[in-house]
Amino acid sequence: MAKLSDTKKSDLKTRRKAPLATPSDLSSEAATDISAALNGILADVFALYLKTKNFHWHMSGPHFRDYHLLLDEQGDQLYAMTDPIAERIRKVGGTTLRSIGHISRLQRISDNDADYVDPLDMLAELREDNKLLAGRLREAHNVTDEHRDIASSSLLENWIDETERRTWFLFESSRISREA
Repeated sequence: MAKLSDTKKSDLKTRRKAPLATPSDLSSEAATDISAALNGILADVFALYLKTKNFHWHMSGPHFRDYHLLLDEQGDQLYAMTDPIAERIRKVGGTTLRSIGHISRLQRISDNDADYVDPLDMLAELREDNKLLAGRLREAHNVTDEHRDIASSSLLENWIDETERRTWFLFESSRISREA
């Protein structure tokens, strides 16, 4: 294998240190604020995705099939949010999450590492986590509105609606029927 010349090594080092400057009409302050808000959302979405899949994989009981399918659908929906969030951060000139460790430092959704969780407790915990995420999405929307970032605000509005739908489905799925 050929060795790199000193010039090529220097070029590589320079390129590695170059910022990921994405052209945008948003101010650098806006890029910083929006990126921070969206990176927090992204960390929470990854945490909620993994918790949802954890509960999906460990579901049991008489309603197994219904709950298993519900959580699979919700996990897919959460995962589908991740790339658009990260790409939006890059579009406004920010940088995004780089590792599981980075996610753990920013996430506000709590993990659940319990060996066993009752199915109704799973649904209740995910319902509360989705409610929390909806509130955080609204907080991020305030930031994007403040900086007139219409595209991010529009995405957030759709994600708020999806999150409220997940919350509603989890609530309705965990209601105990009252038979006469």
